[in-house]
Amino acid sequence: MCGIAGIFHLQVAKPVEPARVQAMTDAIAHRGPDGAGVWTGPGVGLGHRRLAIIDLGTGDQPMLTADGELVTIFNGEIYNFKEVRAELEALGHVFRTASDTEVILHGWRQWGPDCVQRFHGMFVFALYDVGRGCLFLARDRLGVKPLYYAELSDGSVIFASELKGLLVHPLLRRAPDFSAIDDYLGLGYVPDDACIVAGVKKLPAGHHLLLRRGLPLPAPIGWWDVSFADRDRRSAAALEEELVSRMRDAVRSRMVADVPLGAFLSGGVDSSAVVALMAEASRNPVETCSIGFDASDHDETQYAKIVADRFHTNHRTRRVAAGDFALLETLGAAFDEPFADASALPTYRVCELARESVTVALSGDGADEAFAGYRRHLFHVGEDRVRGLLPAALRARIGALGDQWPKLDWAPRPLRAKTTLQALGRSPEEAYAASVGVTGEHLRAQLYTAAGHQALQGHRAEDRYVKAMRDAPARDALDRAQYADLKIWLPGDILTKVDRTSMAVGLEAREPLLDHRLIEFAGRLPHSMRIRGKTGKWLMKKAMERYLPREILYRRKMGFVTPIGAWFRGPLAARAAGIAHGSALAATGWFSGPAIARFAADHQAGSADHGRLLWQLMMLDQSLERLFGYGRSAAPLAAHG
Repeated sequence: MCGIAGIFHLQVAKPVEPARVQAMTDAIAHRGPDGAGVWTGPGVGLGHRRLAIIDLGTGDQPMLTADGELVTIFNGEIYNFKEVRAELEALGHVFRTASDTEVILHGWRQWGPDCVQRFHGMFVFALYDVGRGCLFLARDRLGVKPLYYAELSDGSVIFASELKGLLVHPLLRRAPDFSAIDDYLGLGYVPDDACIVAGVKKLPAGHHLLLRRGLPLPAPIGWWDVSFADRDRRSAAALEEELVSRMRDAVRSRMVADVPLGAFLSGGVDSSAVVALMAEASRNPVETCSIGFDASDHDETQYAKIVADRFHTNHRTRRVAAGDFALLETLGAAFDEPFADASALPTYRVCELARESVTVALSGDGADEAFAGYRRHLFHVGEDRVRGLLPAALRARIGALGDQWPKLDWAPRPLRAKTTLQALGRSPEEAYAASVGVTGEHLRAQLYTAAGHQALQGHRAEDRYVKAMRDAPARDALDRAQYADLKIWLPGDILTKVDRTSMAVGLEAREPLLDHRLIEFAGRLPHSMRIRGKTGKWLMKKAMERYLPREILYRRKMGFVTPIGAWFRGPLAARAAGIAHGSALAATGWFSGPAIARFAADHQAGSADHGRLLWQLMMLDQSLERLFGYGRSAAPLAAHG
């Protein structure tokens, strides 16, 4: 795991100052504390920060071929590099290192852009071909590793693993994109097809970009997609055996490292499955770690201990206070763009704990998206079934009733029917887009001033979900929801969270359940192999019964939960009230101070639950101040608990 940055002049091969590339890599030094390097040529400069994982002695970057015709920088891991290397050696290629990075150089020489099809792993790399005068940028299939880029006024394209790597370039114009802010408020993160800094783009997952001197900046080209259009009709027993085999291969391939390796263990199904398969493959006890909470309704350490004891892992637990919000400034700096998933706090803490003993940690991320493990998947399937039984006119009336139904946040669940009634009145795509969102369109509209509404020009955060679902290679409503999650939610929220929090402490996180062959297998599963009754991830849980007890497999999903609603009625109450006046939000002219003040007051009075909205606004306020200099500094947060 590393950090990369670079500059490429599209039209004229102007000199590139090594110091400028160095400044870009220095901005992301946390991603690679073990080494740094810069290479420049006519019209191009490449920089690298290294976190040494494989071939510690000879894997330094930028890496060149022996003839100096190709040079590459690389962030990530290619897990099948030994197999690809053997194939290339059989074709006459001669290797000088034991690094997976060198496979990229020879792969490009042999296959050109198609080399990415042979690489199994998580990666972003840049490769400059001196003879062709072109720069090739590529991102892995699922978007585990990030890449930002922008075209500047001097005709150059700059790129980096994180936004902060671009921000140090003096020609990058810093102006906020309000449509990206609406995306953030609607979804809780800035998705991969947007950036809060206008003009900056992110290379989409499963895409590559070929820049040729003398030609304009092209659009990225997709080189991988997942399909839900086909069904595997084999028996449940046959599918179960294949699933176990694929999971076992995915885990074992990600255990290759020349540094200490371990795993996150929450006690949930996914991380427990990964640890079980690691224990099966390892001669030594697996290093595992968990974060516990001082609030019992948020704490899962008892379940993590069951799994740790079962597989005799070297397990460590650290307990944090439910009010552990002292990391806000640290997280804001790590993410650059606003990020409202409050589980980033405990994720950072567990990465911190893991880094004390290992350099690489395997996680269970990806299974919920691939195998339908979220409760919203269950609700979506149920709502779609009911929707299909109702005449259109009746659905419209039910939806109108939902609009009038009061939002009873405080009431027992049976009385909180508003969202269900509204969902039945909408199309499946609109309903799912609303269910996966954070702050709905109606609530966002109340936040914006007339200038804000004008700046949006009809943009709506939910539209990308609607489009992704309607265009999905899929058969039914569940397929479409999962496809959209894999394309939008997974890279925008889950993988961004893990990448930034792990890299902030110099830890490499690997996600075996996001092996693309496993994802493709999951996409072919019949509906009943994913959801059966009220059980999501049915086939995966069934397959893991040979490894894990039922109390782990079939208990209610918890996940990392943070009590943000209580924070804004307690230690963060003043911070919430302060956002409405004299803040960065107010300085933009896009937000209504009285509306924000009203939401804060209603929340603190207990008449409504606006905890998530206030959290979003606070993180956005912090980001706007840091990135664009809006507003005055808020008082620093004191450690609590």
